[in-house]
Amino acid sequence: MLNFLPAPLKGVLVVLLILLNTIIFLPFLLLFAIIKLVIPVTAVRKVCTVIVNGIAWYWIGFNNTLVKLFHKVEWDVRGAQELSRKHWYFVTCNHQSWTDIPAIQYVLNSKTPLLKFFLKKQLIWVPLLGVAWWALDFPYMHRHTKEQIAKRPELKGKDIAATRAACEKFRYTPVTIFNFMEGTRFTPEKQARQNSPYKNLLKPRAGGTAFVFGAMGEMIHTMLDVTIVYPNGKPGIWDYLCGRVDKIIIDIRTREVPERFLGMDYEGNRELRVDFQRWISEIWAEKDARIEELKAGG
Repeated sequence: MLNFLPAPLKGVLVVLLILLNTIIFLPFLLLFAIIKLVIPVTAVRKVCTVIVNGIAWYWIGFNNTLVKLFHKVEWDVRGAQELSRKHWYFVTCNHQSWTDIPAIQYVLNSKTPLLKFFLKKQLIWVPLLGVAWWALDFPYMHRHTKEQIAKRPELKGKDIAATRAACEKFRYTPVTIFNFMEGTRFTPEKQARQNSPYKNLLKPRAGGTAFVFGAMGEMIHTMLDVTIVYPNGKPGIWDYLCGRVDKIIIDIRTREVPERFLGMDYEGNRELRVDFQRWISEIWAEKDARIEELKAGG
């Protein structure tokens, strides 16, 4: 509707409206987060969880509405028809730009449970955001280094056990865990530095994904393999906010995770670890070929 406005003006207006949206919703989210924190009653915490998830869902929904209002993006979305908000998912995607996150939220916000990320446990101390993430049930990882485990062998296996216990709440509440398996945005320089065997991708980091399946394998057994392509060139987040992105292709492949990887001991079982890395490499090779096909208009 407002796509006729100059691009910089659209960008400024969208940023201001997102900030206004945040200022309106954040106090309510923090209020129910504090109630959830100080009243350790299961029924109260469940109600607060539903409310804060709803607040986050509406916050994302409003931002998506801004895209429809200010921008004219051709969304070519494939494979989203059978998704459900009543199902548990693990989502991974190739990472090219900060635009990837709002683009994926635009497509998945009404089709899957709220996207959540594994966070380092130290982030819980971030002012305001730490308690907000906790209230939204973002799972905090407990990871010990190899050096720590070497000094204290009794720590082996404690990471998975602690995270699995923290994720017990998801047993009865569907969740979508999101992870960029490349770990960072793709650039030709990073590709060359890694000596990546893929034309359009960095090497995948299988460890983080294995950690999710090891901790949550009883709940999450479906992977959404998302491939995102910008046919007219990789945009920056400011380009997206200004409406300079005219087409986005999002291809979603639903994959059932092989049973042998669910609840696995990734660090302790070398044979299984090699097998899992091989499986991820095969997925990445397919994704690399799919990007080439999508770029060519396939």
